Amino acid sequence: MLRAMISTLERIRDEFEALERSLGDPEVLADAARYRDATQRYGDLKAIVEAYRRYRGVLSAIDQARDLERDPELAELAGEELIQLEPERDALAAGLRRLLLPADPFDAKNVILEIRAAAGGDEASLFARELLEAYRRFAERAGLVVELLDSTPTEVGGLSKVSCEVRGRGAYSRLKYESGVHRVQRVPETEAQGRIHTSTVTVAVLPEAAEVDVELASSDYRVDVYRSSGPGGQSVNTTDSAVRLTYKPGTPDEIVVTCQDGKSQLKNKEKALTVLRARLLERERARAADQAREARLVQIGSGDRSEKIRTYNVPQSRVTDHRIGFTTRNLAQVLAGELDEVVDALAYADQATRLERLAGAETRTAERAGAGGPA
Repeated sequence: MLRAMISTLERIRDEFEALERSLGDPEVLADAARYRDATQRYGDLKAIVEAYRRYRGVLSAIDQARDLERDPELAELAGEELIQLEPERDALAAGLRRLLLPADPFDAKNVILEIRAAAGGDEASLFARELLEAYRRFAERAGLVVELLDSTPTEVGGLSKVSCEVRGRGAYSRLKYESGVHRVQRVPETEAQGRIHTSTVTVAVLPEAAEVDVELASSDYRVDVYRSSGPGGQSVNTTDSAVRLTYKPGTPDEIVVTCQDGKSQLKNKEKALTVLRARLLERERARAADQAREARLVQIGSGDRSEKIRTYNVPQSRVTDHRIGFTTRNLAQVLAGELDEVVDALAYADQATRLERLAGAETRTAERAGAGGPA
């Protein structure tokens, strides 16, 4: 491993050991906030330090084996030990590189999930409902909680648009790769000629923003209440419980959020504010990346059939993620919420890309240090 990486690991180990000592300090134990922060940081660093200690142990064993190689009587035994130790060293080094990758600061956040039928009419709305159910099952299998916020059903039993909140630690980390255009290819039930139709659905995954993440004054938005027209029973439909928030109405920054699937007007307003904050946070993230379009549109594109991140080909029972060229023939399982195979492949590809960048940065640092420049 390069000097820069070892230096980073040494600093992390020193911090970890200092935290370990502090957790027995009566002053820290008496301060609930300080103790909580210390235990959180301790937990964050523990896996890295344990892996680094194993790595240092293997390095020490390799040095000892190489010393023994100089003894003719022990050279063969030492060589056999090195054959086992060197691959372990390399595996531990690769694992440490992964552990040192900067975490996405939004990974632990809750999620606002928005699904909209795009090209394809009724077929697109039916697939939007299927995707919602797939994500609901996927989230529940991961121990996450899904709460419907707003939905617009269609006459054929589909959904033209739907939004929900997904709560639980790691919600964003498991769903963030789903943003984009999802394309389905299949023969509709109403197709007499048996021709395959292509429809699209757009998905936006927004990390939920806390009040401290987004400055939002009540003067920034207008609140309208109305009678819910969606499903939910008579008690919903006979009261003005639905809420529409319009952020900066009549300006280029206008954002409209509706929430009507709860029976309480107050709760619907709170949920609508949650969605609004998430959209504002995502828009700021997009602007920070020098992207001009509104954040949700950055994620989902125009919804045109030619734009897609993933294709679900029903006749071939095939799911292909075009970003990484990943294909599985388990279409039924994917639509039943068994998305781990696809999500894990995307996470691995993302990790590999970031590792390449990290290795490139380390190489450049080493080259500068070798040339006498600042390391």
